[in-house]
Amino acid sequence: MKTRPAGESRGRSSASVVLCLERLPVFMRPSGTKPDPHRRQRRALRAVASFEFVKGVFVILMGVCALALVHRDVWLMAESLLALLHVNTDRRSAQAFLDFADSITDARLWAAARIAFAYAALRFAEAYGLWNERTWAEWVAFVSGTLLLPFEIRELLRGVTILRCALFIGNLAVVSYMLYVILANRREHRKARSAATRG
Repeated sequence: MKTRPAGESRGRSSASVVLCLERLPVFMRPSGTKPDPHRRQRRALRAVASFEFVKGVFVILMGVCALALVHRDVWLMAESLLALLHVNTDRRSAQAFLDFADSITDARLWAAARIAFAYAALRFAEAYGLWNERTWAEWVAFVSGTLLLPFEIRELLRGVTILRCALFIGNLAVVSYMLYVILANRREHRKARSAATRG
């Protein structure tokens, strides 16, 4: 009867133990075992999904505010807001704000609300897809973020503010990370295909 070398049998048994440990759920694995290589990516995608969800909630609130202004005197409300904030109405910025309020009509408010709700629906769908690691959501996040960049750059050229800078940097970070995830997934698919063809 042929016996195997002790080192070979020990190597095979340790490999089978590692394989069994990798198949266990994360909470059942003993400390010190190899972590899931996709855990970081999953966390980052869920952080982006949370960010998109918050954006959706904010836009929903803006749409609700637009609907609340329908059939109301927006100019009078704008003047009351300036008085509440102790802003002099003779200032140029205050006059521009009042002129803008005077140009708002019910039709514009309804249109703004519809756009806000459609945009929020897109953000919620994207957040759901990213949370569940769907490929289509990664593409939606990348394309929609890239389309917003020119508008954000234009706003920065008009005047640099903390809010505009934060929005631009946040959107640029999301777009860059989505591009990284898409390219990394493509590399993994190519490796899997090449391994399958070799096998």
